Parts: sequence; structure tokens; C-alpha cells
Amino acid sequence: MLAPAAESTVSAQEIDRAEKAELIALAGRLTGPRHPLVDDPAWLAAARETTSLLPRTLLTTLRAFRNDPGADGVLLLRNLPVTGGDPLPPTPGVPDSVERTPTVAAAVITSVMLQLGEVIAFHNEKSGALVQNVVPVPGKEVSQSNAGSVLLELHIENAFHDNRPDFVGLLCMREDVTGDAKLCTSSIRRALPLLTPATRQVLAEPRFMTEPPPSFGSLGGVRSAHPVLLGDPEDPNVLVDFAATHPLDDAAQQAMAELREAFTATMAAHRLRVGDLAIVDNRIAVHGRTSFTPRYDGEDRWLERVYAHLDNRRSRVDRPGGGAVLN
Repeated sequence: MLAPAAESTVSAQEIDRAEKAELIALAGRLTGPRHPLVDDPAWLAAARETTSLLPRTLLTTLRAFRNDPGADGVLLLRNLPVTGGDPLPPTPGVPDSVERTPTVAAAVITSVMLQLGEVIAFHNEKSGALVQNVVPVPGKEVSQSNAGSVLLELHIENAFHDNRPDFVGLLCMREDVTGDAKLCTSSIRRALPLLTPATRQVLAEPRFMTEPPPSFGSLGGVRSAHPVLLGDPEDPNVLVDFAATHPLDDAAQQAMAELREAFTATMAAHRLRVGDLAIVDNRIAVHGRTSFTPRYDGEDRWLERVYAHLDNRRSRVDRPGGGAVLN
């Protein structure tokens, strides 16, 4: 079990009333009969145009985070609109729930994430939908996936994939009424000073293998052996999923255990409220979730999730026809 995390000290930007109204108006460009489907290339093209019209202070914040995600690798934006004033529908409670019809929330999160790169999805995960729902699903309680409600281990999103996302956006549509469900994050920039030189060396060697998460369905196999720390030894990226990454020898097992302890010691907990968007830099920050008890009454915790790539050209080999969905 992870130790209880401290409440988040990550700095957050509050969207003011005028900016919120501006975002609702911009979302109107991406909703309605002109744009019936989120996953239509024409909708994504329209969102690319709309993203440049975001409020100036928000654009400045996003550009700065893209350049340097800071020590925590997390950006919190608060008070974003999730509807245009209409009541929020019940929380979805079915497997592989996604948003196919454009909504204010889908338009806002996509427009924001497009400031960080190109929005992408994965064919084997939720049928390649660009805007995905993160909700508890009956019968999936113990799953180490977005559908579960047990403690979700710290992980890099889609760590097994060579073209995993660079950024993960999680927009809170409905908060957990009990307050038990918290997004937990920790960064290698915080954890690295707690590791010994010997542990760092082992983690930088290809002595680990990672399986796909349950959300990828029947996709089998593991990627080739890989290091957990990549790049500059003084400021590395991290590649680990503590539910799916397997050390290949005793020294690697010990090093991974020490890394987990370091992440736990530097972890922060974020209680997301309606309109909060947490953006996680998937290169340097791991994320997970504390356990909670769903009621399956339409009022359970509901997040929308969108991925972004900094370098869309890098993943071209995995995107048939040059679209947004990766194999």
C-alpha cells in the first residue's frame, strides 16, 4: 500500500469569470450540428484553430509548462467550464466509456491539450476515442485501470508503448462525494535526490520489462527490455508502471523498490473538484489514485482524459493514414 500522500502543494491557476465565459463561447465553435462527432478529422482541425483563441493568460501558462514542467511535472487549472449551464448528465457506468458527441467539456480539454502538442489516442484503448471517460465500472473494482476503484499504482501512462503520450490531461466532471478518490502524483525530479548513485545506475540500464495495461483489452506481449531512467542522468525521464513493470534480476528489483519508496515519499494528493484540469507531464511524473467506494448511482467520480504528443512526427509509423489514432 502507498503511504498517505500530503495534500497537493502544486501551484494552480484559477480561471476567472470572464475567462470562463470566453471558454464557453469558444466551445460553441466546436459543438452543435456543424460538428457531430469528436473523432471526425474535421472536428480536430476546427479545434486546432480554436486553441489559438484561448484566453491570453491561459496560453502563457500552457506555453511555459510545455517549455518546463517544473519540479512536480503537474499543472492544475481550476474553474474550467464543463457545461454551458445545462445540468451535468449522470456519470457513465459502462466499460470503455468515451465522448463521441462534442460537448463543452470535450471542446475545452481538447483545445487546452492542443497547446501542448497534437491530441492522440490508441486503437486498442477505448476504440481509439480521443476524449475518454475515467469512471468506475461495476465488476472492475480491482482492475489496475481507469475503470477500477482500488488503489491505482503510480505509473507512466501507457509505459509499454514506444509512442506513449507526453502529456495526460484529466478534467474533473464530477468529484467523488466522499473525498476519498484523489489523484496522486510524484516526479522523478523530486525523487531522484533520494536515490543512491548505485540505484540510479541500475535504473538506467535495460533490466526491466513492461506489460500493457488492462485497458488495452486483449493486446498481448511486452515491449523489449528497457531502462527506467532515460536521458540526462542529472535530469532523466522516467519509464515505469509499478503494476506492470517487471525487474529482470535481483538488483533491478531492489532498485525499483527504492524508486517506489522515493516516489511515495515525495508524492502529492490532489482532490479534484468540478472544472479542475490536471495536466501531467508523462515524461517526468508518475500518477495514480487512492482507493474509493463507488455507489453506481450516477453521481460517482467522473474525469475526462485526453492525451497529447509533443512531436507528432515521431509517432507517424504508428498512425495509419496520418490520423490521430495509434496502433
